[in-house]
Amino acid sequence: MEGVVESIIFASEDGRFSVFSFKPNRQNGRITVTVNAEAPLVGQQLHLRGKWVTHKRYGLQFKATGMHMEVPSSAEGIERFLASGVVDGVGPSLARRIVAQFGADTLHIIEQSPHRLSEVPGIGRKTIAKISSSYMAQSELRDIMLWLESHKISGTYAARIFKKYGSFSIDTLENHPYQLASEVEGIGFKIADTIAMSLGIAADNRYRIAAGIDFTLQEIAQKGHCCIPADKLAELAAKILAVDRENVRRTLKELLAEKKLAVEYVGAETLIYPQYLYRAEIKTARKLLYLQKYADDIPMEEDPRLLVANWEKISGIQLAEKQKEALEDILQYGVFVLTGGPGTGKTTVVRGMIDLLQMQGLTVMLGAPTGRAAKRLAEATGQKAMTVHRLLEAQGASAGGAPAFGKNEDEQLEADIIILDEVSMMDIVLMQHFLAAVPDGAHVILVGDVDQLPSVGPGAVLKDILRSGVIPSVRLTDIFRQQGESSIVMNAHAINAGRLPVCSQHGDFQFLEMPDEETAAEEIVHLCSKVLPEQGFSPLTDVQVLAPMHRNVCGTDNLNRILQAALNPKSPRRPELTNGVQTFRLGDKVIQTKNNYSKQVFNGDIGFIMAIEPGKLTVHFGEDLEVEYEGTEYKELQLAYALTVHKSQGSEYPVVILPLISAHHIMLQRNLLYTAVTRAKQEVILLGSKAALNTAVSNDYTRKRYTLLAERLHYGFKR
Repeated sequence: MEGVVESIIFASEDGRFSVFSFKPNRQNGRITVTVNAEAPLVGQQLHLRGKWVTHKRYGLQFKATGMHMEVPSSAEGIERFLASGVVDGVGPSLARRIVAQFGADTLHIIEQSPHRLSEVPGIGRKTIAKISSSYMAQSELRDIMLWLESHKISGTYAARIFKKYGSFSIDTLENHPYQLASEVEGIGFKIADTIAMSLGIAADNRYRIAAGIDFTLQEIAQKGHCCIPADKLAELAAKILAVDRENVRRTLKELLAEKKLAVEYVGAETLIYPQYLYRAEIKTARKLLYLQKYADDIPMEEDPRLLVANWEKISGIQLAEKQKEALEDILQYGVFVLTGGPGTGKTTVVRGMIDLLQMQGLTVMLGAPTGRAAKRLAEATGQKAMTVHRLLEAQGASAGGAPAFGKNEDEQLEADIIILDEVSMMDIVLMQHFLAAVPDGAHVILVGDVDQLPSVGPGAVLKDILRSGVIPSVRLTDIFRQQGESSIVMNAHAINAGRLPVCSQHGDFQFLEMPDEETAAEEIVHLCSKVLPEQGFSPLTDVQVLAPMHRNVCGTDNLNRILQAALNPKSPRRPELTNGVQTFRLGDKVIQTKNNYSKQVFNGDIGFIMAIEPGKLTVHFGEDLEVEYEGTEYKELQLAYALTVHKSQGSEYPVVILPLISAHHIMLQRNLLYTAVTRAKQEVILLGSKAALNTAVSNDYTRKRYTLLAERLHYGFKR
């Protein structure tokens, strides 16, 4: 059937599935279409082929197995096409006026006689130039779409390809298809491989196998590994490529000989690295060992024990033995690690560290991986704290795609002591860049809870440093709980020890049993919109809904939609802006999902939409930081009424709500539940099934991450 895209109902984050409303040309009404591809543009004219199916929940739908795009020909289709934002300078209002003037000839006018756009009231020279330039780019975009469609690839990837390669897009597609997998966001190896195969590249082609190996290494890095055993790599790559494992082994051997991959031999095991992770691991280990050995001595007039005892008298604080040990150690070692769970007095020790070091006349710099963690550190210590990215003066990506920083081995930080908090969140690449910027004589103090979730990126830095046994460290275990204090701390430690938390239906640690996930989702909305506000909590600033994953009824995607509808509903007084499947509304709580160095806003930063204008929205991120977004930049934002547990790391909230349902069984792990619970200061509300709670507490399996940082630290570089 043929027709026009009316609206986008859903589009998965990975671009592999979408649902849209479609108006066929030859029948009344609208139909719902599903397709295993990225969502088309609103207003696009499509030729669809497929079959009718009946979904048990959503009813009759058209399941598209093929989707061919054309430039819209009807006045209605052209208006929708222009109003979708695909042409710069044209919004819904202007699209309506242009089509009212030129009708079905609109696109011909824009392409052949753009000067005639001046016939439309309110369009000046600059706007005409902008529209014409953008539409000509769209013309090239259509050529890419047609090329993709002719090779049986969805034309919806054309915009991303054109954004990356411009006029060289077709050449790249025809001669370097596997480049797309690593250079174009959203186009993975499988799509690039489909393009390559359509060009006649053989399954056992060396170029294809090398790309498959590279893709497999990207996949393992996304799962947190720095390296992988060669046999395992060959097995995974062979499965992805559907070729004989021996072919993969042969190509792997050639890539190693050409030094395109890095390798380490540990006993009988051969471990393969992507080059950038190999460098990061080696540089991290070398700098830690160097600082440990060559950091400048701290000038002290008294024995460390006397200095600590003196601080206790001045501050009026009686320290536990482990806390005293930590304070004494930081005066003596170039690198030191402090770890411990909630309520064990880490903050007290950090404050003591700062006081002691400043009393010796030293300059102390504080940092943390995220803005929220840095803010907490600053509030706890009364000292200035910054994100690691801001400490390093992040400047965007270099020509090779690696992050670039103003502070590095050539232009280092200016401090005697640098304290980093929430180090469990730091991956090996960020740690490498941080250590490169540490002056050779400086001291580094790393603080974190090693039992929390590991970093999203590759490596297990904090765990590996502790596992090495060569960097001085103290683990705080005594729990300092005041009478009448919240039971959250005690329950967090119970969970960490594999015991069920003590819950009630009221109080500061609740478990509400739900018959199914739909009821759980409804109860979350009820808690946020009615119950907690009546207790004096702001649902936007005091309450944070967390979820183990994005999908399902109690995943962040659905929870964000229903919480937005309840807490910030559609209203004539609240302007809104729709980008694909997301609708942003004035007042919405949002999260930045990527590092944007030019705007100085980073992955995990949370803010509120304070203004929406045609083609633009403004987000307030706190500390007087206001950031404007337009066009494709909207994709960097997501609603933040509900966050994944990973995204919540480094933050604290008065109230945390966490659904635990059987549909999330893959993610129900002890360290995830522990991390979620330790985000709350005053109240935890778990809701779902007791079976899911039992699963989370009993499942202490944490997937082994392939890294050699601990071994490099332990054995040094004598080999």
